[in-house]
Amino acid sequence: MKTLGNVLWLVLAGVWLSIGYVIAGILNCVLVITIPFGVQAFKLAGYALWPFGRMVVHRPDRDVALGCLGNAIWFVCGGLWLALGHILAGVLLCLTVVGIPLGLASFKLAGLALAPFGKQIVPVGTVPPGAPGAYQPPPALG
Repeated sequence: MKTLGNVLWLVLAGVWLSIGYVIAGILNCVLVITIPFGVQAFKLAGYALWPFGRMVVHRPDRDVALGCLGNAIWFVCGGLWLALGHILAGVLLCLTVVGIPLGLASFKLAGLALAPFGKQIVPVGTVPPGAPGAYQPPPALG
């Protein structure tokens, strides 16, 4: 099912959103001081191209102060525009019944586009139970 979702996503929104991330990455790599933001944009371009089957979790070794500072600079250096692109894509995708799950995924990606530092993208199922951001299935009944 995730392959079908990824193919639909790729055709309907993934290519265009990934191009936006690549452009943001190239622009951020022009200045030496914003190269880390360009690298982050390239990582997010891959996630925006093929998101299903992966999830975003908090990095266990993150420095909260540096992440907050990085997210503030990222917001100015392209995060706002990328998030607006995700919101626009989400609204357009939600206009059709088939696109509603994709639109909801785009809205989730808008939050990541605003504040990507301090998070990492991992394959679903590789996060140990109890880790922050990990899905916890409900306990079995009886």
